[in-house]
Amino acid sequence: MALEGKHSQEMLQPAQTAAAAGLVKETTTQTFVKDVVEESKRQPVLIDFWAPWCGPCKQLTPVLEKAVRAAKGKVKLVKMNIDEHPAIPGQMGIQSIPAVIAFVNGQPADGFMGALPESQVVAFLERLTKGQIGGEAKDLLAAADAALADGDPAGAADLYAQLLAEDNTNVQALAGLTRCYVETGAMEQAKQTLALVPDSKHNDPSFVAAKAAVDLAEQAKSLGPITELEQKVAANPLDHQARFDLALALNGKGRRLDALEQLISIVKRDRKWNDDGARKQLVQFFDAWGPTEEATIEGRKRLSSILFA
Repeated sequence: MALEGKHSQEMLQPAQTAAAAGLVKETTTQTFVKDVVEESKRQPVLIDFWAPWCGPCKQLTPVLEKAVRAAKGKVKLVKMNIDEHPAIPGQMGIQSIPAVIAFVNGQPADGFMGALPESQVVAFLERLTKGQIGGEAKDLLAAADAALADGDPAGAADLYAQLLAEDNTNVQALAGLTRCYVETGAMEQAKQTLALVPDSKHNDPSFVAAKAAVDLAEQAKSLGPITELEQKVAANPLDHQARFDLALALNGKGRRLDALEQLISIVKRDRKWNDDGARKQLVQFFDAWGPTEEATIEGRKRLSSILFA
């Protein structure tokens, strides 16, 4: 759709100026390593995965470009159309857009999903470029998410419940409460809470993460004791199925980095095993853990070092 009038021209100026300064560019599967991985060794690079049909992507792009321009060269923005270039986002486990991953020193370092408001995008860039966390949480949702990430599911559940008391359709709060139940092993309550999310919201990143957490917990229940699986792997390091099951069991006990190590080992040894099963399982882990979780960041970093070596 064509843009007309003075205001439309003003909207285009940040994007045009940023692009002219070399701060914003499009990339392809062939140029990804040069544009993102190598360039991030000079300054942080944001890779924005988008598609022409994605409405939230159209909201986020001008916000990203304005924030990158305001950063005055401290960070660059590279955009990738996932319809035209599906290989890289597929390998990195990108299943929902818009998705933004920050590369630093050749590796994924942070990221977010969804069309964040300008204030949050600016805060993200400040954290990325200055290495500072920024201000404390300003609302209940941020506080609840932080409590859950810090290993306090009970405290997080109280905050999510407060949000739901005001709006019982709050998808992020329902998803957060579901994850709290998963963390405490209350699987029936987790399923019941997740079922309250309407079908129209099943593409929401918070729902995807909560559902992945429920599915993984259910998978872990059907596995044998961790010690038995560890013995199997020790007896035969090439028993990829035992190692795969061990990863699921470890994740079920909250040992995310250990679970990550087992799947990375399979990818290193036999990328094609079980139809790329280890990498696909890592993607599900990333969905369940969330883009800013330490294990997700470390996992994307380790996976990238294998895929793009």
